[in-house]
Amino acid sequence: MYVIVDIETTGGNMKSGKITEIAIYRHDGEKVVDEFVSLVNPEAYIPPFITSLTGITNAMVEDAPPFYQIAKEVVDICKGAVFVAHNAAFDYNFIKAEFNSLGYEFEMPTICTVKLARKLLPGHASYSLGKICPDLGISNYARHRAAGDALATVELFEILLKKNNGLLNPEDPYQQFSADGLHSGLSIDHIKTLPAQTGVYYIHNDKDELIYIGKSNNIRNRIITHLGNPRTKKGIEMKQNAAVISCCITGSELIALLKESEEIKQDKPRYNRAQRRRKNSVGLYHYTDRKGYERLLLKPIGGVEVPAASFDTLKEGRERLFQWIEEYALCQQLCGLYEGKHGCFQYQLNSCKGACVGEEPAADYNQRVDKLLSTLSYGYQNLVILDRGRNVTEMAVVVIENGSYLGWGYIDESACVSDPHTFKEYITRYDDNGDTRSIISNYLRNRKYSKLIPY
Repeated sequence: MYVIVDIETTGGNMKSGKITEIAIYRHDGEKVVDEFVSLVNPEAYIPPFITSLTGITNAMVEDAPPFYQIAKEVVDICKGAVFVAHNAAFDYNFIKAEFNSLGYEFEMPTICTVKLARKLLPGHASYSLGKICPDLGISNYARHRAAGDALATVELFEILLKKNNGLLNPEDPYQQFSADGLHSGLSIDHIKTLPAQTGVYYIHNDKDELIYIGKSNNIRNRIITHLGNPRTKKGIEMKQNAAVISCCITGSELIALLKESEEIKQDKPRYNRAQRRRKNSVGLYHYTDRKGYERLLLKPIGGVEVPAASFDTLKEGRERLFQWIEEYALCQQLCGLYEGKHGCFQYQLNSCKGACVGEEPAADYNQRVDKLLSTLSYGYQNLVILDRGRNVTEMAVVVIENGSYLGWGYIDESACVSDPHTFKEYITRYDDNGDTRSIISNYLRNRKYSKLIPY
């Protein structure tokens, strides 16, 4: 969904200028489906040279609503859409400034038809609205009025959309979508029907072989990026082989990340080679020695034991472990980073408390090790993560128990769960491994979840 916008103002500087007229046309990619047009009282003087340009006088806006009175209507018509304008930065920043003055954060993805026209319609002497519209046979009988310029921009946008095979990716709107090389079994109309939601998508070839699995917060946009105009050998080959695209909506980005990781390991699609390879080759493990001290050890990841943390290289692991040793006052020798029979080097400098020579009680030392391990294992030994579901009545659930990832599922928001253990009844169980641990830890660190329930 798009909104094609044009405004008139008291001047070109948004710090001192104010909006005098606004026109917004909501467009579904095929046609205009809604509109909002209004004069706006700028609560400021309109200079004569602006009146001579736009025809809007101080008398005309005297009884018009100030911006704050139409702000809700602007928000409503723009909701969930992409902001489109000719020289979009001007219109967008003016409107954003008006909302800022009201204490409201106005944020939308934008597409500039000037930039898009230069990309898709090269060779014109000028790309100003007044020059390019006559070149393309677009009439504008109300130049420098919001509705006239916005409707002209609507026609220009439709030409550009058609030129780009009806597909624009707001994340990269100036990337050209070429139908050349697209598999004959995959139609552009099918790509248009893909959901602009969070989930996992699957690309099959014409032999029904799964060749790629991906995750995105906007599946349609990601597919447009994949198949639009690839430059790499892998991208061109995948475009030629992509015959069928399907998807699974997850709502939660965390569920999408976990599902993608699990299914790539299981199905091993051809074009996911890099993700199939284990990203982390070195793990941090722990054990209790004969004297009762908790020891940490870096070693290659392997077997069924799940590391407390994982790293791409041994060097990265050593650097991080040295930081934790300093942060938690741990012993280099008991962390496998110092060899010696008479205590670690830090003990000789009086900065180690002497666990390596038995001077510090194991219980005291282990308390600090456990604090580090607790932080690495999601911050809690037992945890329920609640996140967005696939619809407004549903929540996604991820369960951590005894420091290990159990699995994920969904629960209806109306379900009355008083005991956190009950959430386990709603999940499907999956393996805990270094990749899932990294995915969940990063998600928690970035605070993307809806709610945490430690227990």
